[in-house]
Order: sequence, then C-alpha cells, then structure tokens
Amino acid sequence: MLSAEEWEAVRLTLEVAARAVGFGLPLAIATAWLLARTRFPGRALLNALVHLPLVLPPVVTGWLLLILFGVRGPVGALLFDWFGIRLVFTTAGASLACAVMTFPVMVRAIRLSLEGLDPGLEQAARSLGAGRFDRLFSVTLPLASPGILVGAVVGYATCLGEFGAVITFAANIPGETQTLPLAIYAALQVPGGEAKAAQLSLVSLTLAVIGLLLSEVLGRRLNRSLGR
Repeated sequence: MLSAEEWEAVRLTLEVAARAVGFGLPLAIATAWLLARTRFPGRALLNALVHLPLVLPPVVTGWLLLILFGVRGPVGALLFDWFGIRLVFTTAGASLACAVMTFPVMVRAIRLSLEGLDPGLEQAARSLGAGRFDRLFSVTLPLASPGILVGAVVGYATCLGEFGAVITFAANIPGETQTLPLAIYAALQVPGGEAKAAQLSLVSLTLAVIGLLLSEVLGRRLNRSLGR
C-alpha cells in the first residue's frame, strides 16, 4: 500500500498535468494554426523553437527555464517584483516545466489534423459569407477536434512521466513539486526502496496506459461523429 505522502505525489502529478495542458492547449492550437495556415518570415525558426524541447535534454530545458523564470531571471524577476509571483520551486513551476516539454507534442498533433482538413469545406463557408473567425470556430476547429483532443490527452499522459525539466526547475519538494517520477527517484535513493519504487512505477505505468487508450478511443469516436 502507498503511504499518504506517496498518494499525495500521485494527486500532485495529476494536478500538475491538468494545469500544464489547460494553460498550454490554447497556445498550442494558435501555434499549430499559425504554422499550418500562414507563411511569414521566420516561420522555419518558429517551427524549430516549438520542437526544440523534443531534441534538447530535459535537464537543459529545465536549466533554461531556471535562467528565464528564476527570481533573478529576466522574466521571473518581473513577475516577482510586479506581481509577487514566484514560479521556481513551486507547483506552478512544475506545471510550467511540464507544459514546455509537452507543448511540441500537442502542436504536432493539432497541426497534422489542420493540414489534413478538406480546404473545400472552408472555401464553401467563405462563399456563403462566413468571415475568418466564423470559419475558424464553426468549421476549422470542429473538424480538427480529433487532433486537438488527441494532442491534449497525449500531452497529459506525457506530463505524467516528465522528470528532468521538473526536478531542475521546480526541485523535488514533497507535497509541493514531488510528482510521481520524482517520488520514484526519491525511493530509489533510499536503501531497500526498490519495492516502493516498483509500486510507484506500476501506478505510473497504469496511468500512462489509460491516457494512451483514452486518446485512441476518443479520437476514433470523434472521427466517426464527423463521418470519417
């Protein structure tokens, strides 16, 4: 059986993942639309920056977040001095680290869904007098909803296993930033903690499988509802 502290790590993991997806998904939709539907100078650079967390070591991403959002960093100092907001070594900071690491996953899924849409449907809506925003919210986004949903669910599942960026930027503070992967790491640092680490790993594995299966089922149902 898991202890109260370990169940707290499970709860915190789910909460951090929900915050990361909740705040990151709208920006991921906007970025995916920008990359899929527009052409502008610097588009290749933006695409590279978006996908950078996929190829950088997570610890490097966490270190860059620490440089930017630490209390002495260019962004972190402004947030702390003007609004009293401190992200480093907090639950919000853990959510930020997870959001940055999963952002490319969500953007990729949504972008592929947008690029796969039939342009004739939007052209038909345009010929009927629908404006750009009308087409976006009544045609484009509903048709891309399977990709948006899959991106959100896979992003959530990815957050459940994020380690390097979280421990570097938010540290490993029980009850504050200690998510499930960090709790597994802490258990392995204690002599005889292998059994506890195995229990926590089983919980992590179960949550990840549920998330992936859920994305598959929901994606298929949405595709069927859209006649695909």
